[in-house]
Amino acid sequence: MLETIQQPWPWYVAGPLIGLTVPILLIIGNKSFGISSSLRHICAACIPNIPFFKYEWKKEIWNLFFVTGILLGGFISVELLSNPLPMIVAPTLAADLSIYGISDYSGLVPSELFNWTTLFTLKGFFLIVVGGFMVGFGTRYAGGCTSGHAIMGLSTLQLPSLIATCCFMAGGFLMANLILPYILKF
Repeated sequence: MLETIQQPWPWYVAGPLIGLTVPILLIIGNKSFGISSSLRHICAACIPNIPFFKYEWKKEIWNLFFVTGILLGGFISVELLSNPLPMIVAPTLAADLSIYGISDYSGLVPSELFNWTTLFTLKGFFLIVVGGFMVGFGTRYAGGCTSGHAIMGLSTLQLPSLIATCCFMAGGFLMANLILPYILKF
């Protein structure tokens, strides 16, 4: 049983489990799934003097418990259920990444790119700081994150979520194929 939990689950199992979150949340209280809104609730609880954060955030406290559960589940899976074997990377991708000096797949992300030393380089600044800013800006500009739009919004047939999801996918394709190779050359 433990071996089954430690292995990556196929899309036809993990996908429906994620998808079942939508009807469950709608049935138990007409709740909308999304992660980025929880950050706004945290800010509203901690710094309520800013007009953007003046609202009844306590009505959405369930979202904070939901996100806390996600964080705890991630922590438990990494600490107790993680697979000790290195990440399996497709040979063609490994060959492409080796050109940029990336060869360590023992963690969740390549340690050559995401570490404290790299953070203080130009490449690290672009990948971690500028990338983080762009994700945050995009989330705010789109009115939600990929989980909110792609899982909840598409399930409830919302046109803005379809547009946002298409833009997320196009942006990811452009970044991975056209921009990231230039950043990795630094």
